[in-house]
Amino acid sequence: MIWRFFRVLGLGRSDDVWTRGERAAERLLRRQRYRLLGRNVRTAIGEVDLLFEAPDGRTIVIVEVKARVVGPADHQRLPERAVTPAKARKLVSLAQALARKHRWTDRPMRIDVVAVEFAAGSRKPGAIRHHVGAIDADARRA
Repeated sequence: MIWRFFRVLGLGRSDDVWTRGERAAERLLRRQRYRLLGRNVRTAIGEVDLLFEAPDGRTIVIVEVKARVVGPADHQRLPERAVTPAKARKLVSLAQALARKHRWTDRPMRIDVVAVEFAAGSRKPGAIRHHVGAIDADARRA
């Protein structure tokens, strides 16, 4: 398992860039009055990073978090570009599975992407971008 490798380097799970990115995304959305429904929600198809209810009180929001450590030469390496068409299709399938499981078929759903950038050596995010409705129902990036 990859976490053994991180432990050998002296890094615990709470120190990894992915976990810090998810925490930063969660804080951002909570400040925007989103209500957290779940973290790392597992289904038979895969896992949703964060699951929220939008401030409107009806819309279910699946949040894919992409976090990266970036340096001065990495301006082309935006974290959100890591959402491939295959990942978009999987997120749409996850949304459909969650809607069936929780009987949310009468509620609007959307898929957002939150990109979090950390400067090399920094524990605080340098930039956070929230892309509302980033993936449409046809699994295309909006």
